[in-house]
Amino acid sequence: MERASLSPATLDIANVMVDFPLYHGSARSLKKMVLSTVAGRMAADARNRVVVQALRDVTFSLRRGDRLGLVGSNGAGKTTLLRTLAGIYEPIAGEVRVRGTMNALLDPNMGMNIELTGRENIMLRGLYNGMTRPEIVRLAEDVAEFAELGDFLDLPVKIYSSGMLIRLGFGLATAIRPQVLLMDEWFLAGDASFMGKARARLESLVRGADILVLSSHVPQVILEWCTRVIWMDQGRVRADGPPGEVLDQYLGVLAPPA
Repeated sequence: MERASLSPATLDIANVMVDFPLYHGSARSLKKMVLSTVAGRMAADARNRVVVQALRDVTFSLRRGDRLGLVGSNGAGKTTLLRTLAGIYEPIAGEVRVRGTMNALLDPNMGMNIELTGRENIMLRGLYNGMTRPEIVRLAEDVAEFAELGDFLDLPVKIYSSGMLIRLGFGLATAIRPQVLLMDEWFLAGDASFMGKARARLESLVRGADILVLSSHVPQVILEWCTRVIWMDQGRVRADGPPGEVLDQYLGVLAPPA
């Protein structure tokens, strides 16, 4: 669905910090966590709670035409950063400023009520985005044609298989064209036949967005779709620059010594 002409989008993030309090956990579990992926990122906040320092001093700005790729190992902060940009997580310090319509492809069932039918979820998404009734009808037709769920579209989402849920979530998430598009690598999930069909739809969505922020472990996807890359490491920006240059640094660190 096409959007009306809007002012160019901008995204600014300045000195953002995010903590996750650990409300429960035995000494043994905390020790295990310290020795695993969050080693060196444990601290105590002002209320004396043990916290994981998920993001630290993250700063960058994006303008129309920017395509930013996020790379880093598991637990580096990529998904946390995307969720912070989407407004799901609130920073304890710093500021996130977004101008323009936004869509976040972070989870195939994000924002869906599993007790409702697929069609009802489509209608709710349309209402949430301020669509008129005719626009919602067209939205439902578009998602139904793409997802190919047939009569299941009028059954509760909670009975869907994982594959059906991905098709509905993908179809719905990619039907509404935003100015700022946030994407995690769940969009690469699904069987080969589904991804073959989905790729053209996804590429069209990416081309239509003013700004793209994409997290992926697949270097080829980053090189193909991004004009800039940030390497996240333990919640901080370790490198920021052209895709080839940053990927060479990142992959060089990952490669085993000769």
